[in-house]
Amino acid sequence: MAGTSPINVADYERLAAETLEPGPLGYFAGGAGDERTLRENVAAFGRWQLRPRALVDVAETSAATSVLGMDVSMPLLVAPVAIQRLAHPDGEAGMARAAAAVGAGMCLSSFSTTSPAEVASAAPGAPRWLQLYCFRDRGVTRALIDDAVEHSYRAIAVTVDAPLPGRRERDLRTGFVVPEEINVPALAAAVGADRPMTIFEAFGLLDPALTWEDFARIADECELPVLVKGILTAEDAELAVEHGAAGVVVSNHGGRQLDGVSATIDALPEVVDAVGDRAEVLMDGGIRRGTDVVAALAHGARAVLAGRPALWGLAAGGEDGARRVLELLRDEIALALALTGCPTPADVTRSHVQRRRR
Repeated sequence: MAGTSPINVADYERLAAETLEPGPLGYFAGGAGDERTLRENVAAFGRWQLRPRALVDVAETSAATSVLGMDVSMPLLVAPVAIQRLAHPDGEAGMARAAAAVGAGMCLSSFSTTSPAEVASAAPGAPRWLQLYCFRDRGVTRALIDDAVEHSYRAIAVTVDAPLPGRRERDLRTGFVVPEEINVPALAAAVGADRPMTIFEAFGLLDPALTWEDFARIADECELPVLVKGILTAEDAELAVEHGAAGVVVSNHGGRQLDGVSATIDALPEVVDAVGDRAEVLMDGGIRRGTDVVAALAHGARAVLAGRPALWGLAAGGEDGARRVLELLRDEIALALALTGCPTPADVTRSHVQRRRR
């Protein structure tokens, strides 16, 4: 990379690897177990081919779309990534400004090192969601939702695939621990703690007994649309809709929870078929190119979320690096749309993708 500017996500990933210490790098880059699912999330896109259509008027191509009624510049939102100040001092506030500059949506982690209020202040008016973990103390969960509502977040994405943390062996090998000065202020405020709260303390408060009835109660009581994040099967997609989900995020937690499960692009079609038009379907995991996004749209996703790409930009260049990564992805999406003969994301259908022939 010496003497050249990064031109794609892979370049920023290499820069981030050169910038971060081994512990934080492993935390952000690593997955669970043997990391088969981590690798499959990326590799699986290679099993799908786009089917472009010719002689379509694409003189006025746009990547802009809407997700749950939220207007965004492209069908890609910044996925929730915890403790972003571990990657760069700009942290989640810098990420929010970067997303706002590009017109992209952002989903803030419950384990953010910046409070929802600070993120809202950093990028007022920008489209944003809150990712929500559910806690044994339902009052804490409710306080986080109320905080999001107060600061004009547009939706709540409830993560359901982490009743217990996955076994992330990179962290074990590096001996990584989150520094005590890296804390989660929103949760500390919700708990009513009189001191900063560390992420390890936060994990200890999660509720592993969460059920669909609990989710239904959250969806019913919340004035914002509520999504289920962490679905890989048609059966759970059906249950999500039955229990009030406005959206379903096909996700395996970036390969960080249960190793050996499906790549998300492979799980996406059955979830889309199960949900139909009753809720919007999104996916995350393995997005590295604009062509990946178009492949997900062809499988029926309304949009995707991408965490690591923007995080690599943040690590390599702070807010400016994150913004540049999002700009690159937006431009790649627009180009991929034009070259497949789709003036807008809404024009992409299943006829635009096929499994690679051996």
